[in-house]
Amino acid sequence: MSRISGACLIFHMDTQSESLPNHKSPQRDHRWIAHVDLDAFFASCEQREYPEYRGRPVIIGALPGHRGVVAAASYEARKFGVHSAMPISEAARRCPDAVYLRPDMAKYRRVSKQIFKILETITPVVETASIDEAYLDVSGLERLMGPPEVIGRTIRQRICEQTGLTASVGIGPNRLIAKLGSEFCKPDGLTVIYPDKVSGFLAPMPVSNLRGLGHQTGKIFNTLGIRTIAQLRNFPLSLLEEHLGGKAAANFRRQAFGTASDRVMPGQRRKSISKETTFENDIRDNDILHDVLRRLAADVAMTARREGLSGSIVTLKIRYTGFETHTRQQKRQAPTQDEREILKTAWSLYLDGKLPRKPVRLIGVGISDWGKEKAVQTDLFDQPKQRELDQRLLKTIDNVTGKFGKGMLQLGLSRNDDK
Repeated sequence: MSRISGACLIFHMDTQSESLPNHKSPQRDHRWIAHVDLDAFFASCEQREYPEYRGRPVIIGALPGHRGVVAAASYEARKFGVHSAMPISEAARRCPDAVYLRPDMAKYRRVSKQIFKILETITPVVETASIDEAYLDVSGLERLMGPPEVIGRTIRQRICEQTGLTASVGIGPNRLIAKLGSEFCKPDGLTVIYPDKVSGFLAPMPVSNLRGLGHQTGKIFNTLGIRTIAQLRNFPLSLLEEHLGGKAAANFRRQAFGTASDRVMPGQRRKSISKETTFENDIRDNDILHDVLRRLAADVAMTARREGLSGSIVTLKIRYTGFETHTRQQKRQAPTQDEREILKTAWSLYLDGKLPRKPVRLIGVGISDWGKEKAVQTDLFDQPKQRELDQRLLKTIDNVTGKFGKGMLQLGLSRNDDK
């Protein structure tokens, strides 16, 4: 069926749709970017594996009675207002009869790999955005497969037939429009936005749909009376710059007119690696916090080594009661994938980062800003092979962990060495 949004014709077809709306074929120089977003992926994987969960609200994350948040919720659970990042206590209050499950990331990764292989049968130009979403460059496929509507329908059909899961697909002239298209028709839908319809498609949308618009910026827009993208377009740029700064104002203005990148980069590396944990009870004891941070740093480092990454920026995340959250960062002189270095930097940020001295609800650590490890000038008292020995030791830890699980072997890091 077709949706009319102002002057914009949006093609939206469900799995029963067989006819395509008439539309003038796009010009040959138009680029077509598809965004594929799996519907309630974690919950859908569980419903696929356990038929008794189908049609029931399924919530993935912490279990009721424990501290933590919702990682994913099925659409049946979303009808009760449950959403990701919601405290599990609130989810249990809203939906006490839901099926509550701990995440099975190994399972989700297996299914994700299967789906990405399916996408590569459509086009080799596939960029992983996350475990459950991807961008595809489908430019030029019209000659092989037909118009964008047919390409989008083919993507959805192949995923459904081979995995039993549903996906929402948006196709447009760039990444922003494709992403907004997939969000527009969830779940299990297809939206195609032709270049001459972009302006009308965007105009009635709330500004909150724009990328990078956080809570504070949202409050500024609300104060200025800017609630829709059409209002943002008509707002004087000079006034917008006064409130947001030149760079941010220009960014949101470009998005409001539908201007964004149309590049899809296969093999794009993740931007960061991070791990965090939520405590059952708020923690005051620095020794406990240090031990937990050490385990998190080891997890981050092992992931970095597995993916061949070294990070120059270490980020510490602290959350207190009431979801008051603080982050601190430090750029190191050289990139690292060694948990000892990550822990040392993170713990220094905790002690010297002028953080509130209050009980901690959540603690996390991450690394980013990838680069190659730089050679370090040694002095006469250095052991010449120490660096090589360190790498062999870390590899041994990774191998043991891979075979026997976390915690079987770890570096003996003294608290005194890292405080």
